[in-house]
Amino acid sequence: MGDDRADLLLHPLRLRILQAAAGRDVTTADLAAALPEVATATLYRHVRRLLDGGALQVVAERPVRGTVERTYRLAAAASPLTADEIADLSPDDHRAAFTTFAAGLLRAVTDYLDDPAADPAHDGFGYRHLALWADDAEFEAFAADLRAVVLRAVERGPGPGRRRRTLTTVVVPDPGPTTPARPDRHGAGPGNRTTHVDAAQRAGTRGL
Repeated sequence: MGDDRADLLLHPLRLRILQAAAGRDVTTADLAAALPEVATATLYRHVRRLLDGGALQVVAERPVRGTVERTYRLAAAASPLTADEIADLSPDDHRAAFTTFAAGLLRAVTDYLDDPAADPAHDGFGYRHLALWADDAEFEAFAADLRAVVLRAVERGPGPGRRRRTLTTVVVPDPGPTTPARPDRHGAGPGNRTTHVDAAQRAGTRGL
């Protein structure tokens, strides 16, 4: 994983820190609570690395028992990797990063479901597996529309009555030919190439 930003963002522990900080301001105490199995010194070291790399920024400081407690927020450098940066990753890089990504998602789902107050139907908890047929241009148009909708929601930020929800997307093209002989009525013919979009903890269980 030669790219500096990929090294910064896809390190297993740093990726989990970024996941924990997504969409909210956090202190190291908040991060320690989200990652209780991580030693404090290790957590501080990787937070510092994210700060130095520009993926986290300090948005507030306050004195606490003779020390200074900092509040952190994701910065622009924590934005998703570009197509060129992704192209530089090896298959093993992707496998390692995705394993950490999926583990963080599983931990978030487990923490939610272990909460005695969890009410999946009311809270909008859900997950779905869909298959989309699209050529490259159609998929790019779909992705642009989806990004625009999601960005509007993300930019609202915290506010009265708002609850933090995480939206997770995973796009996996099927291997094989891009054009099947003929899809069946379910849109899944032999030798096809479909695009799957998974979402966990969506804002509603009725689909995107």
